[in-house]
Amino acid sequence: MAYNLLKGKKGIIFGALDENSIAWKTAERVHEEGGTFVLTNAPIAMRMGQINELAEKTGSEIVPADATNMEDLDNLVAKSTEILGGKIDFVLHSIGMSVNVRKGRAYTDQNYEYSHKGWDVSALSFQRVMQSLYKADAMNEWGSIVALTYMAAQRSFPDYNDMADNKAYLESVARSFGYFFGKDKKVRVNTISQSPTPTTAGLGVKGFNGFISYAEKMSPLGNASALECADYTLTLFSDLTKKVTMQNLFHDGGFSNTGVSQEVMEHFV
Repeated sequence: MAYNLLKGKKGIIFGALDENSIAWKTAERVHEEGGTFVLTNAPIAMRMGQINELAEKTGSEIVPADATNMEDLDNLVAKSTEILGGKIDFVLHSIGMSVNVRKGRAYTDQNYEYSHKGWDVSALSFQRVMQSLYKADAMNEWGSIVALTYMAAQRSFPDYNDMADNKAYLESVARSFGYFFGKDKKVRVNTISQSPTPTTAGLGVKGFNGFISYAEKMSPLGNASALECADYTLTLFSDLTKKVTMQNLFHDGGFSNTGVSQEVMEHFV
């Protein structure tokens, strides 16, 4: 069911790779709710995914951009405001990558060139994106910027590797830049801490299927799906959450506040 929550609103969506990605689901839902947007991803990711299909489905234009490159981001912001015919109301940052995970390097045996690359792509890119938007004065007042994160920023999940550090940095950037964006531009900045979700990126983490099963047993409401995360993101893009900013918002079926569940205890009886 559509509510026209985003009628007339314009934005940028980073990271839609394929139909399993949260960014993809968010783009579909934004379109259904009356919003328009520019899609963007790194050129290499665009070659791997099906972003053209999503663009056609939602009537959107694509502007390739490397989120670790300021020239690319400045160009993205300028072209997006031109394409959309004005300032931007919402931005989704859905970018994450760990070379150490891809290469099978343990957290206790990091390749620091890999670590730096993963941090730059997954976390510092969020600061870069906001700096580009801020300096260009490209956001409308009461606009909303959202990044996706995970609870490994607060708790230890051994196989999540250096992505846990990246997410902790990402959440800190949301608070730090959120203050300035709120004070100077009346723009909201938040992160959503989502349940483990079987996206293309998520499935690259060692033992991910077992991890999803564990989280399902621990969460009173069960794991949140990619589509449910998209719906939650829409509420943050809408005018219904105008005073919510600098928050890390858990969207995980209650997992983050559950010490132990009956299902998990029964496993050890």
